[in-house]
Amino acid sequence: MELKGKKVLVVGLGKSGLAAALFLRHRGAQVTVSDIRSAEALAKDIPALLDAGIMVEAGGHGLLTFRRQDLIVVSPGVPLDTPELVQAKSFGRSVIGELELAARFLKGKILAVTGSNGKTTTTSLLGEILEQAGLPTLVGGNIGVPVVALIEESTDQTWSVLEVSSFQLESTEQFHPTIAVILNITPDHLDRHGSFENYALAKERIFAAQNDQDFVVLNADNVRAAESASRSKANVYWFSFEHPVEQGAWVEDGFVLYRSGKDATPETVMPLKGIPLKGEHNVENVLAAVCAARLAGAQAETIRKAIENFKAVEHRLEYVATINGVEIYNDSKATNVDATAKAIASFASGVHLIMGGKDKNSDYTQLTQLLRGHVKAVYTIGSAAAKIESQLRGVVSIHSCETLAKAVNAAAMAARPGEVVLLAPACSSFDQFESYEHRGRVFKELVNEWRGWKVWQNV
Repeated sequence: MELKGKKVLVVGLGKSGLAAALFLRHRGAQVTVSDIRSAEALAKDIPALLDAGIMVEAGGHGLLTFRRQDLIVVSPGVPLDTPELVQAKSFGRSVIGELELAARFLKGKILAVTGSNGKTTTTSLLGEILEQAGLPTLVGGNIGVPVVALIEESTDQTWSVLEVSSFQLESTEQFHPTIAVILNITPDHLDRHGSFENYALAKERIFAAQNDQDFVVLNADNVRAAESASRSKANVYWFSFEHPVEQGAWVEDGFVLYRSGKDATPETVMPLKGIPLKGEHNVENVLAAVCAARLAGAQAETIRKAIENFKAVEHRLEYVATINGVEIYNDSKATNVDATAKAIASFASGVHLIMGGKDKNSDYTQLTQLLRGHVKAVYTIGSAAAKIESQLRGVVSIHSCETLAKAVNAAAMAARPGEVVLLAPACSSFDQFESYEHRGRVFKELVNEWRGWKVWQNV
């Protein structure tokens, strides 16, 4: 793909947009960045762009700006139905995402992980496994490092382990993982994709360019993910918490097993008790990682050691502290109903659950049975609070708190030794926070402020 002298527009100046703009300019393109945010909001990034010779359009998108380009690169946060993009396509302009741009230059093999939940944990775990297996490994994507930032380090021997979201996948064309993993598909981002099926189809784009020399790893226990097998041209491998699979990874008699093919003898990878992560959903993440890592060439013993030494990723059912017998967990990454359900199910009872944020057109009534069985009280925050309260009224004790600080305060006053305070919002963070990471950090800061407070000390 020749970029020198081409006019390229980058739409959306997030982390990946900034990285894409600088990469394109470095390759000789004439680059413009367009963002609906004001110049003041973009102030920290504009100087670097201008210094690199990149033009910046802030405070809105100009139709003429879009028409004058040879190529348009869209950041994941920008919907493809943005009017300016739709019109640009009607004029024959090529529109791709940062992931697609990077894939055209990235060397080596790609191991890509998607799913509604568990992507970051599984991607991080796979990165550690492959590194310990002695394979040249890069880790990036939706996990925080833009894929274009990996290009210069990549070689023909590199494995690029990428977390990829539906937002990234919907704008792909030639993105071609050697190994693709779909952890699960449950309702999420319906405010962006319009329907569950549209969202699921976006996830399936992870294997759209694969062929019969490639591999796709699917969750046999998730109905929609399993249905994807019939549309894949790749070799299908499975993982299951519930039953043995013909080829792939599963749990049996307290052990993780792997079988390389239908007629192969199963190999024992590790005991379940060796998995350091809390919750059944994390066992599923481990099974997916075992399967993908074996396909990439890692041996079972290396995989076992890497898993046993793996630490929970920040903001994903992350243990924060135990204060006067009350355990506190940060699952700020639980940005949809299914993720919150998995977090709740990780605890037997006595959960003080903090929920809320920006609604994603979610159905919170799906939590009803779990709330009755595991949760003592719900503390709502953010713009979704009223909807959550209306859908869960009468199911469990609900306290309207508006802000995270008030919710932590209320939970701290109510929780007793042996109980749990859990942040698992079931919503995105963008009403009150910059990101789920920002929300999680604030939560941990608030918890630390309560250390030694008299209510926690029961005096």
